[in-house]
Amino acid sequence: MTPSLDIASLGGHTMGTTWQVKLTTSPDRDLHPLHAGIQAQLDAVVAQMSTWEAASAISAFNGAAAGASLPLPALFAEVVDCALDIAQRSDGAFDPTVGPLVALWGFGARAHAQRVPDTALLTATRARCGWQRLHWQDGCLLQPGGLELDLSAIAKGFAVDLVSHWLRDQGIAAALVEVGGELHGYGRKPDGQPWRVLVEAGPEEEAELPHPPRVLVLDDLAVATSGDRWHQFTQGGAHYSHTLDPRVGAPVSRAAAAVTVVARDAMHADGWATALTVMGAEAGLPFANANALAARFITRSAQGIEEQLSTAFAELLAEQEAAA
Repeated sequence: MTPSLDIASLGGHTMGTTWQVKLTTSPDRDLHPLHAGIQAQLDAVVAQMSTWEAASAISAFNGAAAGASLPLPALFAEVVDCALDIAQRSDGAFDPTVGPLVALWGFGARAHAQRVPDTALLTATRARCGWQRLHWQDGCLLQPGGLELDLSAIAKGFAVDLVSHWLRDQGIAAALVEVGGELHGYGRKPDGQPWRVLVEAGPEEEAELPHPPRVLVLDDLAVATSGDRWHQFTQGGAHYSHTLDPRVGAPVSRAAAAVTVVARDAMHADGWATALTVMGAEAGLPFANANALAARFITRSAQGIEEQLSTAFAELLAEQEAAA
């Protein structure tokens, strides 16, 4: 135990959502510089990667002329590299170039009345997308023309990692960082215990499962959850999720209620949670097993709510329960 340390809680707003940090610190430490520093890390992500900000680096790339070659700020470039890696490994289930499709379906920074788009317009918009169109040249990213990046499915996770790294640099030995539901925890609390968090899913889904809620120990681990209970609309009796399948240009059909991924960093957990949501449990679970991804799928069927765990997720739970 470390009786000379307390747990402090800080919070604020970023990226259209909230952030919260719990950290261990001495009782007499001034928390204002820590709060300002955390907000500065998050503001840097917004300045580089928010499509809501007209002056952001991503908006500059999206608005650049065909053939333009743009040097990206370091943070932006790091996230693009990770996004392209996940896009390639998932065969396009994750695609950072879906910006035009997100707008077409009424989501994102240019949200409008959500509706199923005209077939011809959908076809034309799909032609503007495709992660394979992104290329680096001499350290610059080439704008092939009409391509719009959208990193909303990975940037919050990256922001969590950025804050965690910054806190370590400030001498914070233990912290639990959360941005919009994506989390990373490291170190031990003053009583010697690690950070424990509930695996996120809808309360109605959890209530139907035949076991207690899943609890994860975040000992230098991150967790992210994606699913169909966030931002959706109904038209003609059909439900349309905000999670788009870039391979067909339309919202995911029969999306899982929740897909949770645990990884060493929140950027990868965030991106893979989206990719596996797009794949669906039928294809996503075998993929997760083949790629050693720790994933949990909560799906709905005629028989009710079902939980499916990848081998890595089940092993992680077993290891943590054995160590408790």
